[in-house]
Amino acid sequence: MTQVLAPQPEIRTGHDTVPMSRLIRAELRWIFRRPRTLIVLAMLAVIPVVIGVGLTLVDTNAGGGSGGGPGDGGGALLATAVNNGFVLPIAALVMTLTLLLPLAAAMAGADAIAGETAHGTLRGWLLTPVSRGRLLAVKSFGVATVALVTVLSMAVTGVITGLIINGTDSLFTISGTTLSLWDALGRILIAVAWVTLQLWAVGAVALAISACTEHPMLVVVSVLAGNIVFQILGYLDAVSWLHPFLLNQNWTSALTEVLQDPMASAQLGEGALRAACYIAIALSLAYARLTTRDG
Repeated sequence: MTQVLAPQPEIRTGHDTVPMSRLIRAELRWIFRRPRTLIVLAMLAVIPVVIGVGLTLVDTNAGGGSGGGPGDGGGALLATAVNNGFVLPIAALVMTLTLLLPLAAAMAGADAIAGETAHGTLRGWLLTPVSRGRLLAVKSFGVATVALVTVLSMAVTGVITGLIINGTDSLFTISGTTLSLWDALGRILIAVAWVTLQLWAVGAVALAISACTEHPMLVVVSVLAGNIVFQILGYLDAVSWLHPFLLNQNWTSALTEVLQDPMASAQLGEGALRAACYIAIALSLAYARLTTRDG
């Protein structure tokens, strides 16, 4: 007699066991339930309000600020933001892009891998039927989301503060032309997207370092130290050949292109390309480390 074998159940591979959307939702819930994430977001969102109120008091008590062009530095840009609702959110982004915004991105990258390693939760990710590439993609998406939410919250509070203090007829470019509300919002959204890309690059570097250690604080310190070193190197003419490779090169001057009329794009495009290269290299290094990691 011929024995009839029962059909074997289909074996599902790790690539189709867990939907990508489910992994992303779980990651975002985990990120935005962290108290430190919410605290950092709230503190950064308040900064444009503080700057706007401070500039109003300076303008009232001292008759307005003065200084050079906005490209001369953060102080001159703040002077331009007096009574200008369009410049205020851009000035807030410029002032925080040197330290506070990279700190938020570094914290997100550190918590993504090293933080979960320290708490023992990353081992569950590594043991589940989820490929290392999908794991890195989820973590990278989470870091990018934190960067976007952080920058967007600052821009929203900056725009609202500028409109409340100065009104809708205070949207001027540094060239002296007046913008409509929608034109100003469009330029601010360009600045938001550009700054988010820069912070994603910082977060990608943090992910690469985070994949090599289980100490989140080490990741944050390493990224901030690298940011400071890059700033110092940017001031040294002796290593000018190195400047095009520095991530934070022309961060301030590139953002001021959004304030010009007509809006320039040379430095914005160069900065975006540089950030994309950093993201590709850093995520490649993180993936190489994760594929050889067992716990």
